[in-house]
Amino acid sequence: MIDSTTRIRVARPSRDLAAAERFYVDGLGLDVLWRSTERVAGEHDLLMVGPPGAAWHFELTHDPERPLEPTPTVDDLFVVYLGAPVDQALVDRLEAQGGTRVPAHNPYWDRYGVTVADPDGYLLVLCSRAWTV
Repeated sequence: MIDSTTRIRVARPSRDLAAAERFYVDGLGLDVLWRSTERVAGEHDLLMVGPPGAAWHFELTHDPERPLEPTPTVDDLFVVYLGAPVDQALVDRLEAQGGTRVPAHNPYWDRYGVTVADPDGYLLVLCSRAWTV
């Protein structure tokens, strides 16, 4: 049964896990939940980030033997609902850690937040709205 306590993992490839870690940990403020970068033939390097104890985490993968080129689209979004105005210091930190502020493809996200491309080109939206269902 899927409910509000079901564990969720969102995964996608990364060119450079160290750059991704700087962006999502040092920039966004997530914690490293797991890291696997010992070279084991046939296995991916992994970086899992998120809030400790949460029902979700974000996984970035890299296969040094058969690397995938990330192919983000304008609608591949990782949205964080802040429930408060976006702090410019957070945006500055994300940019200092390899992010690039970009206009959103959907003007809704510019109206209610800030969009920042991560080092692989995927989009993080910092939304000032609260999550309501």
